[in-house]
Order: sequence, then C-alpha cells, then structure tokens
Amino acid sequence: MANQMAKILLVEDEVNIASFIERGLQEFGHEVSVAYDGMAGWELLQKENFQLLILDIIMPRMNGLQLCRQYRQLYGYQSPVVMLTALGTTDDIVNGLDAGADDYLGKPFDTRELLARLRALTRRPGTTAESAIRCGDVTLDAAQLTLSGPKAAAALTKREADLLEVLLRTPGQLQTRAVLLARVWGPLAEVEDANLDCYIHFVRRRLKAVGSAVTITTVRGSGYKAEVPPC
Repeated sequence: MANQMAKILLVEDEVNIASFIERGLQEFGHEVSVAYDGMAGWELLQKENFQLLILDIIMPRMNGLQLCRQYRQLYGYQSPVVMLTALGTTDDIVNGLDAGADDYLGKPFDTRELLARLRALTRRPGTTAESAIRCGDVTLDAAQLTLSGPKAAAALTKREADLLEVLLRTPGQLQTRAVLLARVWGPLAEVEDANLDCYIHFVRRRLKAVGSAVTITTVRGSGYKAEVPPC
C-alpha cells in the first residue's frame, strides 16, 4: 500500500506551502493537481475525478469548509477529504468534520505525517461480503460507506466507517484509545486525542440518526466499546 499511487487534488492558497506539499506527494508517486483558491478547486472537481482531496480551510472566494460541503452534496463520500489549517480548537475540528471531511491536520506538519494519514484513508477495503458487518440492529458496509438501521440509512466518511468497523466487529469489548488511533489513523500517525473524541461524537450521531439502539460507551481513562442492548 505504501507504493499505491493516488490522483490527488490539493487546494491551498499559500503558494509556498502548496509547492512544499506537492513536491512531497510527488516524491512518493502521487499525481497532484493544485488549485490556489476554493473556486478554482471546485472548477477542477467538475472536470476531473480525484481519489483524494486535500483542502486548506481559510482561502479566498470559497473556503475549504464550503468547498468540502459542496463537494459532498454533489458527489457523495467516495473520495476522502483531508482538511489543512492553522486553526486547532475542538470547534474547528468539529466544523471540518461536520462539513464532511474525513480527517484534519493542523499546520505546521511533517510530510511523513500527511503521507501516513493518506495511506490510512486510501487503504483498499476488503470484499463486499467481508465489509458488511451486522451488530445488533445496525449494518455497516465499510466498502460502500453506509450505515443501515431500523429507521434509515446514512452515508459515512471513510474515517467514520473505519472507526465503526473496529468497534462494531467487537461488541462489548474495550478498544483502547491507542488501538483505535493505530487502527483508524495508522500506527505512525501523530493524532491528537481530540480528533478521536470528535469522531466518536460523529459516529454516535450516525447511530442515532439511523434509529439504532447500539451505543458507543466511554470507558473513562481507557477507550470506547460498542454495546448492544439485550433483546
């Protein structure tokens, strides 16, 4: 997987930063198209298909949150989105994830960290049969990025699907924070705990939206586990 090439759209208004990221990605064999504001990025998205998007948040004409939200509304969740920003509060992370981003990386960052995040996001899923997980009254299709429950179905981001896959495969079993971070973001990724907490908030919201009785329980100081109520 380390050598798998991806076609990537980078939208970053700071030319020096864009050039630095572009060179780093190209050194590892990725094909990179660069846009320097949100509107230019949107125009490229309508002309070409990209396997992964890297979006800065603060940009002229259309910011990264607006671009991500517009992309998700029109094209769905098939291509992962990574948000880049100097903003780093929990509210900023939640805003990015709420717009449909799969991951969030604060500036400044090491190119190796970005590459580790991209590898985790572009892992090839297993077969459809392997990717469909039934847990209580909910079914996760990790390949199709969907969660189905008694009342509805919901589209997921790649990161949400990865997190739910770990938890729903082992109902009642504690998954430590370290294990979740390594399984979902990759063993080499340097991820703040706030990122995991935000994603737990989002997957809980997804479960509620589809009408599932499955819950994600916090084990204080340790991690999380999925719990299925008795019939």
